[in-house]
Amino acid sequence: MDQLKAAGYPSPYRHFSKAEWAALRADELMTLTADDLVRLQSLNDPISLAEAEKIYLPLARLLSIYVEAVQGLHLASGKFLHQNGEKAPFIIGVAGSVSVGKSTTARILRALLQRWPSSPKVDLVTTDGFLLPNAQLEKRGLMEKKGFPESYDRGAFLKFLARIKAGEPNVSVPTYSHLVYDVVKGEEITVDRPSILIVEGLNILQPGELPKNGKPILFASDYLDFSIYIDAAEANLRKWYVERFLRLRETAFQDPTSFFHRFSKLDAGEAKALAISIWEQINLPNLTNNILPTRGRADLILKKGPDHTIDEVALRKL
Repeated sequence: MDQLKAAGYPSPYRHFSKAEWAALRADELMTLTADDLVRLQSLNDPISLAEAEKIYLPLARLLSIYVEAVQGLHLASGKFLHQNGEKAPFIIGVAGSVSVGKSTTARILRALLQRWPSSPKVDLVTTDGFLLPNAQLEKRGLMEKKGFPESYDRGAFLKFLARIKAGEPNVSVPTYSHLVYDVVKGEEITVDRPSILIVEGLNILQPGELPKNGKPILFASDYLDFSIYIDAAEANLRKWYVERFLRLRETAFQDPTSFFHRFSKLDAGEAKALAISIWEQINLPNLTNNILPTRGRADLILKKGPDHTIDEVALRKL
C-alpha cells in the first residue's frame, strides 16, 4: 500500500479511524463478557470489553454480510447448474507477525460467530500443525527458519483447505505442541464440515514460489473467502515479543518437559538479550521478507498501536 501511495496510485482500501469503524457496529449485540475475553486472549495480548465492542462487533456484522452473500451465491450457482446447491464452508484467514495477537483475534472472532442467532458451527485451526517435524527441519537445515514458508508442508495445508472447501467430513489436522516445540506424532484434531472455518498463521497469504515449468499451482489464499492481517510497527512487535519471552521464562519454560526449559535458568538480562537476538536473527527477517509483503493481499487490515489496541482499520474495496 505504501508503494502504491508513493507511486500515485489510488488505495484499494477504505480507511477508518477507530471511531468511524466503531460506528459501523449498528445494533450488533455483544455476546461476550469481560471474563470471556480474559479466557480468549493470548499471553501478553490484553484486550478490554470496550475494545472488543469497537473493533470486533463491527467486524462480526461485516462477516455476517459476507457469509450470507457467499452462501447466496452458492445457492444461485447450484440452481443454475441444477444441483442441490449445498453451502460450502466459509473460510476466514488471520495472518500477521509473531507476537502481533493473531490468536487473540481468531479466538474472539470464533466466539462471536458461534453466538450468531443461527448458531453456526465454527472451527479454528492454526497452521502450526502443518510445520514440518523437527527431525525433517534439522535434516534440511531449517531449524533456524522455523516459521518461514519453507518450514511448512505446503502441499498438506493446501490439500486440507481443498478438502474443507469441498465439504468433506472428518478432515484431520496434525497436532502441534508449543511445549515440546514440535508436531506430535500420532495426534490429530478433526474438522467435520464446519459452517465457518478460521485459519490462523504467519504465512497464510504467502503465494509461494512459482514453478519454473509454468505449471499452474494453487495458493492457500485461493480457498479464503475473507482474510485479515493484524499489523503493527516493528518496534512494537519486537517489544511485545521480548515481553512475552520474559513472561514465558517465568511460566511455561519452567516445565522440565518444555523444549525451552533451559532458558528458564537465565537471569533477566540474559533472557532479554537472547529474546532480542532471536527476534533480530529469525523473526524480523521472516516478517520483512515473507509476512509483511503479504499485507496488501488481505481483505481487512487491523493496525495496532503501542498499547495493543487497534488504531486504524482498512477494508479492501469491492
